[in-house]
Amino acid sequence: MKVKVLFFAPLREQLGTAGEEIELPAGVGTVAALRGHLARRGGAWEGALAEKKNARAAVNQDMAKPGALDPRRR
Repeated sequence: MKVKVLFFAPLREQLGTAGEEIELPAGVGTVAALRGHLARRGGAWEGALAEKKNARAAVNQDMAKPGALDPRRR
């Protein structure tokens, strides 16, 4: 499944991109799993998306907790 990921404010600046479309690999079905997947890219991604960093997420424009699932995956 493809998802559109948008980055705002400091994340946009740190990562050098406003967003991208990502094909989710198997096993990536939550906000936390996606964040971990992106952080494993290394470099700026690892620093900006490390677990200890505070970052908010939304799924379909609704604020989401790390364990939130994409509603289309239910």
